[in-house]
Amino acid sequence: MSRKTLLTSKEIQIILHRLACQLIENHNDFSNTVLIGLQPRGTFLAKRLAKLLTDDYGIQNLQLGLLDITFYRDDFRRRDEPLEATATQIDFLIEGKKVVIIDDVLYSGRSVRSALTAIQSYGRPENIELLVLIDRRFSRHLPIQPNYRGRQVDAINEEKVVVNWEETHKEDTIYLEPKPSKLD
Repeated sequence: MSRKTLLTSKEIQIILHRLACQLIENHNDFSNTVLIGLQPRGTFLAKRLAKLLTDDYGIQNLQLGLLDITFYRDDFRRRDEPLEATATQIDFLIEGKKVVIIDDVLYSGRSVRSALTAIQSYGRPENIELLVLIDRRFSRHLPIQPNYRGRQVDAINEEKVVVNWEETHKEDTIYLEPKPSKLD
């Protein structure tokens, strides 16, 4: 099996607008809602959504934070290579707020579990929702489901979802790649 394109740049833009509209339906003016992008890859999606909400849909005073979950991961000490943390950027309280956690791909659910633990350091939210661009439906290790999903993908565990953002790869494209063979 070769690399398969799941979403093109145009399709990603359509999905981002749909997700923004769904957020507006549920959070109106975002006066009691904050967006939290998971470092590192969820930050691109969170920033894009925040820009759409403010520029295209006129949401004012939108609060966006970026959360590093490195040291909250359950596989933190099990990796061969050392993990590098990125800076958490949350300059507001989440006490009593509605929090939307944003990540690019929901796979096993472990990153989201780590985020739920990490977010407690910033207060006790009223409610937490999950928004993902890609939901890998059959690979969950934990009972975690997104409230908002861009696209659901039925991929077997050996396949990998690769998200390329214009900011890092000069294109917005999402691929499904096969597991590398032992001959590669």
